[in-house]
Amino acid sequence: MSRTDQSESAEALAQGWCALAALHSRIAGRVERALQAAHGLGVTEYSVLRVLSRQQGHHMRMQQLAKAVVLSQSATTRVVNKLEDQGLLTRYLCADDRRGIYTEVTEAGRALLDAARPTNDAALREALDEAAQEPELAPLVRAVEAVDPVPGAVTP
Repeated sequence: MSRTDQSESAEALAQGWCALAALHSRIAGRVERALQAAHGLGVTEYSVLRVLSRQQGHHMRMQQLAKAVVLSQSATTRVVNKLEDQGLLTRYLCADDRRGIYTEVTEAGRALLDAARPTNDAALREALDEAAQEPELAPLVRAVEAVDPVPGAVTP
């Protein structure tokens, strides 16, 4: 590959990355505003509740949760503390390994998640529909819509 080809390839990658970042920002902003207005819930808090509720037993180790919602350990702890203070989550020590801490969704957390899900879904759909009208974002929207979830996979 020539230097020109490498440079053009690098530029195409950079443009693709910028488009992906723009799509993410639009979606996150739209969903954040909708969830905050209707439920006093942020995107990250919603993601934590959603990930936990999809697990067998509605609980997960803190390290797994951090990885699933793509947050640092400290950021995950802050979000979990906030949700725990609101009575939406509880934490407890693992019976087999006292170093392990599990986080579990409470009934109140599941009820809030159930109430917020239609708001999240509508805002997500609106953001994707709006982005699909822009030529540089339309292929990414199609890619998002084509994702076929892996059964049993942890997704935020």
